[in-house]
Amino acid sequence: MTLPTHARAAAAVAVGLVLASTTTTVALAAVAAPGAAPGTLPAAAPAAVAPAAPADPGTTDRLIVKYRGQTPGSTPGATVQTVRGNRIEDAAAPYGAGAEHVRDTTQGAQVWSLGKDLAVTDVQAIAAQVAADPTVEYAEPDRLLQPLAAAPDDTRWADQWDLKTTAVGLDVLTAWDTTRGAGVNVAVIDTGYRPHADVAANIVGGYDLISDTTVSNDGNGRDTDASDPGDWTTTNQCASGWTATNSSWHGTHVAGTIAAVTGNGLGVAGIAPAAKVVPVRVLGRCGGYTSDIADAMVWASGGTVSGVPANANPARVLNLSLGGSGTCDTTSQNAITAARANGAVVVVAAGNSNTNVSGSSPANCSGVVAVAAYGPTGARAYYSNYGTLVDLAAPGGDTSGGSSNGILSTLNTGTTTPGSDTYAYYQGTSMATPHVAAVAALMISANPSLTPDQVETLLKSSAQPFVATCTSCGAGMLDAATAVAAAVGGTTPTPTPTPTPTTPAGTIVESEANNSRATADPATRPSTFTGTIGSSSDTDYVSVPVPAGATLTVTLTAGVSTADYDLYLYNSSGTRIATSTYGAGQVDTVTYTNSGTASATYYARVLYYSGATGTTGTYTLAIS
Repeated sequence: MTLPTHARAAAAVAVGLVLASTTTTVALAAVAAPGAAPGTLPAAAPAAVAPAAPADPGTTDRLIVKYRGQTPGSTPGATVQTVRGNRIEDAAAPYGAGAEHVRDTTQGAQVWSLGKDLAVTDVQAIAAQVAADPTVEYAEPDRLLQPLAAAPDDTRWADQWDLKTTAVGLDVLTAWDTTRGAGVNVAVIDTGYRPHADVAANIVGGYDLISDTTVSNDGNGRDTDASDPGDWTTTNQCASGWTATNSSWHGTHVAGTIAAVTGNGLGVAGIAPAAKVVPVRVLGRCGGYTSDIADAMVWASGGTVSGVPANANPARVLNLSLGGSGTCDTTSQNAITAARANGAVVVVAAGNSNTNVSGSSPANCSGVVAVAAYGPTGARAYYSNYGTLVDLAAPGGDTSGGSSNGILSTLNTGTTTPGSDTYAYYQGTSMATPHVAAVAALMISANPSLTPDQVETLLKSSAQPFVATCTSCGAGMLDAATAVAAAVGGTTPTPTPTPTPTTPAGTIVESEANNSRATADPATRPSTFTGTIGSSSDTDYVSVPVPAGATLTVTLTAGVSTADYDLYLYNSSGTRIATSTYGAGQVDTVTYTNSGTASATYYARVLYYSGATGTTGTYTLAIS
């Protein structure tokens, strides 16, 4: 009955490539595996189970009733059973239903047929009336549950630790029960793409925006061909002391993480497999110019770039798995601001220098979602940048423990010019970034009205607590399932209101604009807060300041016994720190002690699971 809180466990590693930054180029944000040979490929993994389509679980024709004193295997007398049936019929009659005993359960409850399919909410109402009988211990709908998304049949799914329902995985299977990203374009601003068989069907449009022919390595400047000719280099080609490198096929790897075709019995699964990738080529030999990258952000988001045809496939999400050292330059910041004004979320790699992200651009620009990387244990990867400008962390791999601890995705066998399709493990914040970009696409697909600010806020507020040391890695670990659930309940932020006290005794009434942490209703300790769950997508936040050393206790009581609401507690960074998810008719309580040396603000969140909404969807929070 709770939102899925997935475990997060596994490994990450890769064979990657990094280009050193110069004063005129922007480097790729991937990092080579220590001691790994470029081109090392993993062995094929066995096929997994084919996916099943979810069905609508919103009706049932049965009721479960547990009578006090009835033990498993005992049989009530005929008179008692007749009375029970009559009472259920009385409760069901307003809904045109009846009552017929079906069987007893192994736990001593009875299953009753109502004779017709009813909405689960109607059966809950019948159950509430039946449960009012003092001889009844409990009554509840006999719900029809449905198969959730199973693991796809992509042959390398078993190797994609980063997507699993584990302590360090994203839980994409649960997210896919809501959406797979249909209707959303994600721009991969990178080296271009190869038409890999496992991702080509999800490539749409694109453009080569490299203006310098030396960097482009394709014999010309800007054109409509965003395919990747290779970015190999020779010794000293890019700078004195430069080491020769093979082609990275970096953009193809990133694109596969986002939207590899899923359920096709081939290779890997993409995180947003129904989304489309718009490849925008800006990186070539030695990297790419800031001016080209800035134009790419504007063009990809639907803006106008002189001399370039309009983008027929504007992107709602921009993936920039690239970066260089230095402060945020004006050119990049202006482009980011323009892209956001066009409605695009800009997701940027924090960088691979194991240093503060404040010195890495464009991750240090305003308005971006800056992404750090964690490895197989959930701890910050040895290479990942960190700092207060990081928004959250995602799987990027840490190959110090073996190459299979990287991020597996689509690649090409060519060491210089293109070869054949393959797959390879890479590591880097370059690999973490498309995880976030793809989840952002899932969120927007589920709720197209979300703004870039809302997506960023919900990504952070839905992130899971770190399971290992990841200091200065942002709000937490990316979680696809909870992010999508949050997006479905997200609304447009409005200025923080001032709740109206209804009595001098400290009772506070919900403002109805408190659907995010940014617009949480303020409350004090002690106080009583009353609110309403207006619909199944509604969620309410209340902020409470807590002095150093003090303990906060929040108790949630629904207004009607058939309502099932869940209670969550977050810290000021948006990390979830406590949860209570009991069933209908039960009281939820969370407790947390501020062990810091200064006062801190915590956020209680009430989230709908099932039952009453609207005028009957009331609840009370006792805050102490």
